[in-house]
Amino acid sequence: MKERGETQHSTEDLSKQQESNSQLLCFPPQLLIDWINTTLKQEHIVVKSLEEDLYDGLVLHHLLEKLGSLKLDVDKIALTEKKQRQKLSVILEAMDKCLQLDESQLKWSVESILTKDLLSTLHLLVAIAKHFQPSLAIPPNVQVETITIENTSKGLKTTSAVEYITGTDDAFDELFSRAPDRLDDVKKVFLHFVNQHVGKLGLNVKDMESQFADGVLLLLLIGQLEGYFLNLRDFFLTPASTTEMVTCYLII
Repeated sequence: MKERGETQHSTEDLSKQQESNSQLLCFPPQLLIDWINTTLKQEHIVVKSLEEDLYDGLVLHHLLEKLGSLKLDVDKIALTEKKQRQKLSVILEAMDKCLQLDESQLKWSVESILTKDLLSTLHLLVAIAKHFQPSLAIPPNVQVETITIENTSKGLKTTSAVEYITGTDDAFDELFSRAPDRLDDVKKVFLHFVNQHVGKLGLNVKDMESQFADGVLLLLLIGQLEGYFLNLRDFFLTPASTTEMVTCYLII
């Protein structure tokens, strides 16, 4: 029985409720389980449940040593809750430094991992996987519904909220991480696209990085694409200073 003021959290996969919404993708914990087991195969560690097998810090300890090449001065196995809490504190502090995240970005804590909070565990594992193995095919836009049950003087109070486990993948970030060899092909496509439009003005772009730096070509391209009339008196066609370049970007 829940005592007054006590709260309980649970999560529900929204993708099961709204299968017609393509953004609500199923996020199988098995994906992360398989990744952990593959990573720690040489250590003969087998994870079957994210909640039951990660809370004591043993698996996280091995992951940090394997992926981060760090050696921590903690016991491999912590049998009591006090020692587990101490061990988790050291591990998560080291992990947070490896992930280079601000405290405000952390969606997990020693307490939440120790109490087998699945949502916190998922957030932590996704952050670890994205940092150390960005090629892992983690689906974007995964949402879960968090349900909070609180025992108040008027009875049980239930509130729910939607939380993202993974964010929206940026197409260029995906390209950089998975197919850097295709960047030159993409640049050629963009270059052709740009010249198709600014060529009508008698211009020819050969190097986008240098020729777009002052903002003039970008402004002219937008004008061509959107059909804007650009008064040449409002900006400098050949800016000679940072101040003159800023004029173009202010118009944009």
